Amino acid sequence: MNIKWLGHASFLIASDSGVKIITDPYETGSGLSYGEITESADIVAVSHEHSDHNNVAAVGGNPKVVRGAARVKGIEFEAIPCYHDDARGKARGKNTIFCFEVDDIKVCHLGDLGHRLSDGQVAELGGVDILLIPVGGFYTIDARVAIELCGRIKPRVVIPMHYKTDKCDYPIAGVERFLQGKEAVTRSGVSEAEFKAGELPPGTQIVVLKPAL
Repeated sequence: MNIKWLGHASFLIASDSGVKIITDPYETGSGLSYGEITESADIVAVSHEHSDHNNVAAVGGNPKVVRGAARVKGIEFEAIPCYHDDARGKARGKNTIFCFEVDDIKVCHLGDLGHRLSDGQVAELGGVDILLIPVGGFYTIDARVAIELCGRIKPRVVIPMHYKTDKCDYPIAGVERFLQGKEAVTRSGVSEAEFKAGELPPGTQIVVLKPAL
């Protein structure tokens, strides 16, 4: 399986057999200057209806759009309802966490999670291999809560997302707060990484990708 960070909360996840999933495609402008998404996909997963996460029209290939639990191309998408804020959605609305398995690797995309998860919600996630987690704060959980959540979920790989970069002007923090004091960090300097079942790190490894766009 290959995971490519397009930018913000958008990833292109490709199975070994060629099935392509794009998560939370963004719309450029209004604080985001990542390049336009031009990739095609078979499936687009949308965590919530904000323009920096639901630009389905940008994705080529006539993909199936997933906004809740679904089975597409043999891939089962589990959808865990949660909120975009810590006021049960009163400030920014609802959010959906997606968990799905590709090439025997379970991926969890937290979308714009804005609060601590309950023990029941963590249990519902099950055993997560790769966690795609927002760390920038303000609109989502911040670095402190993200670190705490990683400790509870215990994924094999953590890929941070939704943080300030030179192409994101939002009033959020950069990735360094999340990485501070961590030793198991790989700064790859590239936008994508290959993962194989049975070859994942024994402990939790943080992999920092470079936005592709």
